[in-house]
Amino acid sequence: MSNLKAIKRNSTSSGSNNKLRSEGLVPAILYGGKDANKNISVEIKDIETLVKSDTFLSRVLELDIDGKKEKVIPRDVAFNVVSEEPIHIDFMRIVAGKKIILEIPVKFINHPDSPGLKRGGVLNIVRRKVELKCPAENIPDEIIVDLTGTDIGTSIKISSVKLEANVFPTITDRDFVIATVASPTVIKEPEKPAEEEAAADGAEGETPAEGAEAAKDGDGAKKDDKSKDGAEKKPDEKKSAEKKPAEKK
Repeated sequence: MSNLKAIKRNSTSSGSNNKLRSEGLVPAILYGGKDANKNISVEIKDIETLVKSDTFLSRVLELDIDGKKEKVIPRDVAFNVVSEEPIHIDFMRIVAGKKIILEIPVKFINHPDSPGLKRGGVLNIVRRKVELKCPAENIPDEIIVDLTGTDIGTSIKISSVKLEANVFPTITDRDFVIATVASPTVIKEPEKPAEEEAAADGAEGETPAEGAEAAKDGDGAKKDDKSKDGAEKKPDEKKSAEKKPAEKK
């Protein structure tokens, strides 16, 4: 449990709140229970790391207001849109015996002990947070999911998760899935044996190249043209011999 020192603030105007922020303080309000609401502020250096954690809105804190300590839980945080720093926080008092509804983050453990993940399977997270109804004095920090023994095709449901006493999911009409161990998205093709690759390379080498075939076709065409030319010239030569006059003796 984290302890925070809080300071009372009398004014709630925007001007006074901006002045507090310039001094490194975050305006806040404390409400709930039988006591009246209190306007307070906390130092940003004490709250900045906590605010950025996934468990902040489900974490029990102890506020020290002028020496009086109260257990509280953060219910809402407003952030600056530019700097993303917290500019206002709502705290709710924890009243013993009361039940509250919170979103609790899910944490997965023992990844190396999952046969499915070892074989290349993928952890498909369906719910990173689960809404639970729990006693104000018994709020879990996180929901632990043990991946030991999970194989490809396993569906991890809420019924397989061990929750603390008097802690129940708000969804009660079905046994919903938190995560699955799915098959790998990319399947590798088996490598060819070295002998098959060598045989394939040899077969490819025996195939004549396209250029060689084209050259042969070209040579055959040229021979045909030459034979045709010779056959055409012979009649012309005979005709010219007939026209030549006989020599005088």
